[in-house]
Amino acid sequence: MLQNLPVVTCMTESALFPWTVVMPVKVLGRAKSRLAVLAGPRRSELALALACDTVSAVLDCPEVAHVLVVTADPVAGRRLAALGAGVIADEPAGGLNAALKHGASEAQRRWPGTGVAALAADLPALRPAELGRALRAALAAAFVPDAAGVGTTLYAAPPGTVFQPRFGGASRARHAAAGGWELNLPDIAGLRRDVDTPEDLRAAVALGVGARTASLAGELLAV
Repeated sequence: MLQNLPVVTCMTESALFPWTVVMPVKVLGRAKSRLAVLAGPRRSELALALACDTVSAVLDCPEVAHVLVVTADPVAGRRLAALGAGVIADEPAGGLNAALKHGASEAQRRWPGTGVAALAADLPALRPAELGRALRAALAAAFVPDAAGVGTTLYAAPPGTVFQPRFGGASRARHAAAGGWELNLPDIAGLRRDVDTPEDLRAAVALGVGARTASLAGELLAV
């Protein structure tokens, strides 16, 4: 159990600075292995749909000035670039947090003065207003836990803050132990609902997902 966590429950009325959102996207053929039981040979298609719907929601968030995707997958890179995201190649064998730091470093080089936020790419029920609410509240290094309360879906570092993501496994506890502020905000269910399992997908669909995920999930969940 997590105890004595610093928690932010309020937000500012408007963004104090623009944000760059960095999103890691795995090679599609290796993504979402726990969805194989549901999606079978369409697992890569589902992983891409999740990422596309997430990127679309982020691009519609007024607080976000730039979206930068880090991926080694050429298909994902082309599709996400077509939506309006910047895309850079992942560094080989670096792992998730290394990819995020690579993206953050490039973001800070291209767009100095913006905050940098790392966001999971499997949030198909994300609403732009949810992300905006969280970013406005992130006046120091802050994070949003996933729906299970174990992992993390968003880690945000304002300008002048060291960007130190600790994603993977029980990352909620690691972000908190490192001094991150947990953003315990109302009405951000879509921001917390990442999709790793068939049950997660059903829960996301119940919240309302983007068009790409909705179309594919309608076929897969009806079988």
